[in-house]
Amino acid sequence: MKIYKVKVNGKIYEVELEEVIENDEPITKTTSDSKNTSPDIKNNSIKSPMQGTIQKILVKPNQKVEKGDSLIILEAMKLENDITADKDYKIIAILVEEGDTVNSDQPLLKVE
Repeated sequence: MKIYKVKVNGKIYEVELEEVIENDEPITKTTSDSKNTSPDIKNNSIKSPMQGTIQKILVKPNQKVEKGDSLIILEAMKLENDITADKDYKIIAILVEEGDTVNSDQPLLKVE
């Protein structure tokens, strides 16, 4: 295994590569520290996982949501991305509006 640093859109990621030996066995994950692709939760806010345009806001303030519920539809590179809750939350405030362009890591919702 070798670890490389890759820079994508100004953000640096560490990537672990495994040598592939030609055989019929599937490649399996050997470490436990995977990157979460769900929205980033910091300071009680749900942040955008990528740059895009808010297409639809599916929640309202004071609404309780459960793990897996759709929160926002974000269009990025002509694809609609469903941002879902990674656990149960209460929506405190909506920080964006439909049609807004957002950056990666921009807060979208305040939650508790």
